[in-house]
Amino acid sequence: MPRIATPLTDTSIKQAKKREKEYNLSDGNGLHLRVKPVGSKLWILNYTNRATGKRSNLGLGTYPAVSLATARKLTQEYQTHIAEGKDPKSIKAEKLNHLKDTLESVARIWLEKKKQVVKPNYHRKIESCLKSYIFPKLGDTPITELSAKQTIEVIHAAYNDDKLETVKKICRWLNEIMTYALNSGIAFNNPLTGIGKAFNPPKVTHLPTILPIELPKLMHTIRHSSTKQVTRILIEWQLHTMVRPSEAAGTRWDEIDIEGALWTIPAERMKKNILHKVPLSPESLKLLEILKPISGHREFVFPSDRNPRNPTNSQTANRAICKPPLN
Repeated sequence: MPRIATPLTDTSIKQAKKREKEYNLSDGNGLHLRVKPVGSKLWILNYTNRATGKRSNLGLGTYPAVSLATARKLTQEYQTHIAEGKDPKSIKAEKLNHLKDTLESVARIWLEKKKQVVKPNYHRKIESCLKSYIFPKLGDTPITELSAKQTIEVIHAAYNDDKLETVKKICRWLNEIMTYALNSGIAFNNPLTGIGKAFNPPKVTHLPTILPIELPKLMHTIRHSSTKQVTRILIEWQLHTMVRPSEAAGTRWDEIDIEGALWTIPAERMKKNILHKVPLSPESLKLLEILKPISGHREFVFPSDRNPRNPTNSQTANRAICKPPLN
């Protein structure tokens, strides 16, 4: 008559000491706890493979990472598969492959590819938003098990913070991730299509403008303000060249052709990654003449105060204009 194993308890497991040789503690139903000579404890499911008729072991994880209750639950699941004539090792392999394709793991691959087509600052913004709002709750979810309802509930955390523009972008990024998963054969449908419609669109707030007739007064105010000279010239440079703040602040001397009155901005510094040429007016060239003694020996036309080897902050000009009062 076979001996009936006494079920294990957390206490008996914790009290199991290491020995010179490994040994097993049985919990019944084929579940054993293998105690190694180094003291580690491994869950083992001992079963008979119906196809081969041979006894075999299946590792279920280590204790206490896999608790006694979890080990028993896994044992019951695998015993059901065994009764159906399935090999539990194949089932386990399928599960592991399934878990590899979690939302976060797929998103990380997508982020690496995204890095090649967007600016570093924008890439960091995408990663930061996903890490803050998506990965903590949905990161471990297999991408094939994502649902619109579950995802919308998670995104509501950002929505409730009134970050409507962030919500709009997160919805777009998640759909880009799903499109990548579809194209890669990882997923076979996109349940997140249209999730952005579950949220109110962000309110459009137009930035303040200045009329052409008011420009002379603005320029006079800038020139006679207490703002640093390099910052004042940066403001004028941006107005004359009509480029984005980051492109203006990052102007390099080697990009400037004084004789040809031309500024060539390389593709890697442009938003669309396309080389851009800016004809320089006589006024723009005069600004460069003023700056030549100040920064002509450096890489950047508008060097940072703290570290002249770096360009000034892209928002320096805007902050100077917004800072009340200018004079």
